[in-house]
Amino acid sequence: MLLFWFNTHAQDLQVSSPDGKLTVQLKLNQGKLFYQVSLDGQQMLADSPLGIRGAGADLSQQLQLESKASRQIDQTYQEPKIKKSSVHYQANELTCTFKNAGKNQLNVIFRVSNHDIAFRYGLPQTGETATMIIEDELSGYHFPSVTTTFLTPQATPMIGWMKTKPSYEEEYTVDAPMGVPSKYGVGYTFPALFRVGTQGWVLLSETGVNGAYCGSKLSEGTKDGNYKIAFPETGENNGMGRANPTISLPGATPWRTITVGRTLKPIVETTIPFDVVEPQYAASKPYTFGRSTWSWLLWQDNSVNFEDQKKFIDLAASMGYEFTLIDGLWDKQIGRKKIEELAAYALEKNVSVALWYNSNGFWNDAPQGPKNRMNTAVARKEEMAWMQRIGVKGIKVDFFGGDKQETMKLYEDILADANSYGITVIFHGCTLPRGWEKMYPNYAGSEAVLASENLIFGQHANDMEAFNASLHPFIRNAVGAMEFGPVLLNKRHNKTNSGGTIRKTTETFQLATAVLFQSPIQNFGITPNNLTDVPAHAIDFMKHVPTTWDETVLIDGYPGKYCVLARRHKDQWYITAINAEKTTKTLNLSLPMLTEKTVTLYADQEDRKPEKLTQTLGKSKTMKIRLLPDGGAVIVGK
Repeated sequence: MLLFWFNTHAQDLQVSSPDGKLTVQLKLNQGKLFYQVSLDGQQMLADSPLGIRGAGADLSQQLQLESKASRQIDQTYQEPKIKKSSVHYQANELTCTFKNAGKNQLNVIFRVSNHDIAFRYGLPQTGETATMIIEDELSGYHFPSVTTTFLTPQATPMIGWMKTKPSYEEEYTVDAPMGVPSKYGVGYTFPALFRVGTQGWVLLSETGVNGAYCGSKLSEGTKDGNYKIAFPETGENNGMGRANPTISLPGATPWRTITVGRTLKPIVETTIPFDVVEPQYAASKPYTFGRSTWSWLLWQDNSVNFEDQKKFIDLAASMGYEFTLIDGLWDKQIGRKKIEELAAYALEKNVSVALWYNSNGFWNDAPQGPKNRMNTAVARKEEMAWMQRIGVKGIKVDFFGGDKQETMKLYEDILADANSYGITVIFHGCTLPRGWEKMYPNYAGSEAVLASENLIFGQHANDMEAFNASLHPFIRNAVGAMEFGPVLLNKRHNKTNSGGTIRKTTETFQLATAVLFQSPIQNFGITPNNLTDVPAHAIDFMKHVPTTWDETVLIDGYPGKYCVLARRHKDQWYITAINAEKTTKTLNLSLPMLTEKTVTLYADQEDRKPEKLTQTLGKSKTMKIRLLPDGGAVIVGK
């Protein structure tokens, strides 16, 4: 009878985007719930499972429909820290309430906007029980057989340097078949990109995760295209806390997000991580974001001393930057009294100091201090009160190593306490941000990527730099701020620019990453010697490049090959381009956002040296550029 009802009323349980092109259809099959996704009539996800198994309530089978409700959502919000400062979110929402044989209820909520789907579960309270341990979430994704994958593996717990993994710092495999085992055998890190043959693209992620749930990942896949939500590993964070989450009732899970496009344009431009979340608290003050110098990247541990930090404060002042970051070991190598002197010295030059901290309580062996200052409320608030008193404006907290609910609570607690003292927060050695730019007003970025320090640690990262950079706008940076630490202008990655690993990309490529990578605070890799050993036009570009954007538009590209991306700050457009392939690429770019006026082009000469040119766009508003292998270009105009 139930199967018959759904066969004859299937159209009643579907929801489409406002433009009618993206459709989600729900159906029951022998008491189990599934959904399908189609775009322009083409199937992008086949029957994919839904449901939750909780302690004492199996909401994945023997389900019956109780009710359904629909509504339209039309909201506008402003968020200066994401790829687009003003967003108009329009979606259609379908909420279906199911019950199991034990009369437990499950609300399934789908929101569908043009190119984006977000879904989650609502769990009402029935009876006295006010909590539920979530044993498993069945939410899955069944891709057509023609699909290939662009994935990065989740690391197993307590491996890597000083047992600091997982830290979302693994390499990607591109255009791979489905069902290939991941490197560590424990699934894949969000976000996850899929190419559905010639039909289009799908980006999977999640958003709205806070201390009320754990961070999730994507399971190992099957050869026939099935992936599902998976919870953290038991051993993460040295075994601290439960791997699967516990929620209060009534409660809701985080949003699972699916971005769907015939091309990559909707993938790069999506704002779904922010569309469906709300601020968790009010800002204690107006926060500022911007550019920062950072001695540790190229000068490493020995640079964390009083005199070298003054040099990087002076560098920030000469560049007009808002911040300087003093990295780990400052507690021993500089000391608190001298930090107070540096903070005062910086403020005299209109530069604000940010300080590095180890997140550690007992969950890794990383030796850098300060330690045990961010992991408990008493120590954290004492530390932040001191920072507020001396004028420190930001912190960078490192080495988290897990996605359990306990760890998500620590992220949220650090952010909330920092807001009380007017301090911005960057996370490193950390998880993916999940809507946090909008949820937390003082949140300023996360690493969660194989970032720039690896260029110093080994040559392999330099050999792969362009390839990796060409992936991030389509995957990692598509869903959240990516604090990479870009723009390393030294040819050799050491303090004297005379030894260490060798940069394979051009100087113009490095300039391009200042725009390509999006984060409201950018800790740039420039050093004092760059003021004299790179062309003046490159330094001038770095003095004026912004870190917040009002609009982002994909012009062209393919993950792992090349990317051309346009970002607007106020009335100024920056079109950034990089080439990860081994041959020179000539592109004819359509740039309708630029007027028929002269623009500035930063490019590579044949000898790979940087040059600055001016060009005038005609009425067609097109422009031809040449990208050398491992090279780049930036066009600036209005």
